[in-house]
Amino acid sequence: MSALDIITAVLILGGSTLALTAAIGIVRFPDTLSRMHAASKPQVLGLLLVLAGAAIRLRGHADVGMLILTGLFTVITAPVIANRVGQLAYREQTIRDDLLTRDEMAEFGETDTK
Repeated sequence: MSALDIITAVLILGGSTLALTAAIGIVRFPDTLSRMHAASKPQVLGLLLVLAGAAIRLRGHADVGMLILTGLFTVITAPVIANRVGQLAYREQTIRDDLLTRDEMAEFGETDTK
């Protein structure tokens, strides 16, 4: 077994573990904002690690470009989606106010939607 095989295995197993923790967090966390955090941060990093492991394994193959594009689109779109979900949860007032340390959107009048 070569060093590249070991690095590939570590990256894929680490990414899979992060994706598993994201799935567990989505099921276990109490509110939308916590679930959104679990769905975005470890899931994106886990996917990037799996893609990096696959790119190392497929080095020199034409599919590596598609793996890079997949990683780029994920990094670009995940924060935007998380932001929009957070804004929607806030506007629908489905968040737990006791979990907020500071309400930065209140000064913009975001709570007056109903």
